[in-house]
Amino acid sequence: MPHRLLEQHRPLLDRALQTIADRSYWSAFAESPSPRAYGENAAETGRAAFEAHLGHAFELSQPGQCAWHKDENSPYGQALGISYPVSDPQALVDAAMQAMPAWQALGAEGRVGVCLEILQRLNRQSFEIAHAVMMTSGQGWMMAFQAGAPHAQDRGLEAVAYAWREMSFIPAESTWEKPQGKHPALVMRKHFEIVGRGVAVVIGCATFPTWNTYPGVFAALATGNPVILKPHSQVVLPAAITVRTIRAVLEENGLNPDLVSLCLPPSREAACDLYTHPDVHSIDYTGGNVFGKWLLDHCRQAQVYAELAGVNSIVVDSTDDYQGMLRNLAFTLSLYSGQMCTTSQALIIPAKGIATNDGHKTYEQVCQDLAQAVDHFLSKPETAHAVLGAIQSDETLARIEKAASGAMGQVILAPRSLTNPDFPQARVRTPVLLACDATDAGFFTQEQFGPISFLVRAADTQAALALVEDLTRQHGALTMAIYSTNDKVIDAATQVSWRAKVALSINLTGGVFVNQSAAYSDFHGTGGNPAGNASYADSAFVANRFRVVQRRQHV
Repeated sequence: MPHRLLEQHRPLLDRALQTIADRSYWSAFAESPSPRAYGENAAETGRAAFEAHLGHAFELSQPGQCAWHKDENSPYGQALGISYPVSDPQALVDAAMQAMPAWQALGAEGRVGVCLEILQRLNRQSFEIAHAVMMTSGQGWMMAFQAGAPHAQDRGLEAVAYAWREMSFIPAESTWEKPQGKHPALVMRKHFEIVGRGVAVVIGCATFPTWNTYPGVFAALATGNPVILKPHSQVVLPAAITVRTIRAVLEENGLNPDLVSLCLPPSREAACDLYTHPDVHSIDYTGGNVFGKWLLDHCRQAQVYAELAGVNSIVVDSTDDYQGMLRNLAFTLSLYSGQMCTTSQALIIPAKGIATNDGHKTYEQVCQDLAQAVDHFLSKPETAHAVLGAIQSDETLARIEKAASGAMGQVILAPRSLTNPDFPQARVRTPVLLACDATDAGFFTQEQFGPISFLVRAADTQAALALVEDLTRQHGALTMAIYSTNDKVIDAATQVSWRAKVALSINLTGGVFVNQSAAYSDFHGTGGNPAGNASYADSAFVANRFRVVQRRQHV
């Protein structure tokens, strides 16, 4: 008999399965923080729930607690004062392994049903989670709500749908009958058990603490694995809320809550011991190259799903909507102060300029016009603060200052420090635009995380496309874009995207931006270049998280 939670949420699962097949628009969870979608009191209740965490210990009743983590700070300058349990990783692994058999015995239907219930529960907490994401990551409110809550939940549901689809290809049992001519046929009964590989560790990042972790969390859970969520030390609250909710749903359904835990290890050495633990068989990671490569090199016992740094590029060849292009690029470069793995860093422009509907524009004119477009877009303080958010880390601040000094290239647009009236201590910076030649490869060929973009002068469009291909092959990229009115140029860019294995956006001038990714329709990353070895989400993202163990006997 199907599990009751699977039957309860079957329409949700079926619609997700349909949409990952046809790649059309659909969102399971409303992206607007509207009372019509979430209820009249949802916003007030969610804010109160967030504020109730401030200045208190966040209890999780996990095994192995040995201290408290109190170092979380807000990029908005708000005092958080929350303490979180520091746990011995070995105790969490032991508890996870003890919880795993019952989770496996629940079967694919039961596990998927519980995952769907968890996602629905998280959606009801969207306002609480959004405030937590905003105040720890530095995202603006609307992005924190959308990307931190419903869009992250959509990505989690997408992973569950892929997991269900892959597991549903495996029958629970079959009768195998082989004819033997004049002799009785050979008949066997065969059973096929879907078994999780072992403990999954999901490592959270500082900028997207839910959007970048929910795919791994739910892909691992649905396929039968316990999960240990290790958040960034400065962005803990969204992960803690998520873990507490999951543990509550597990317990309500008679399951061991230690199947999922939050890990703030007592030391860097203890964290590394967790990642290399023989019972850990998958690791999801989003972050910098140095540590990502360490995981890939040292965690040989685990399948590492890594999203690393890259250099996202745009080739500007020509356009029939010059002002629309500038507006689109201004938003793209400003959104969350460029603190996104999909933000474009290298905008490559032919040295002789570009043809537009406003006449020919020289390279220098394009640079100045884009700078003016960014300034104009951010001229209203309410728009600027809503879009920019705050700078998450000290390292990004230092990088902005270095770019502003001219050390990375000619400063076309200098960054400005803004004062947020609601959060006077917030670290707010506008984008910096730098001009350089394609031969000046010292800085634009490396990821400069933050609101830093390079306007790169190339010999011509052909050279620009060749540069993009070389950058992507060597350093990786999650996004690529082309602006051109020439079909042959677009075809050439398409060929580059195939060879370099990077998603391509063509002539974006409206309300869709290159650094946005829609669940169920857009594949986030390809897994085919150095920026990452996995995609949110495809079959490869889930299929290697479980094994099929068969047993057979004669009938």
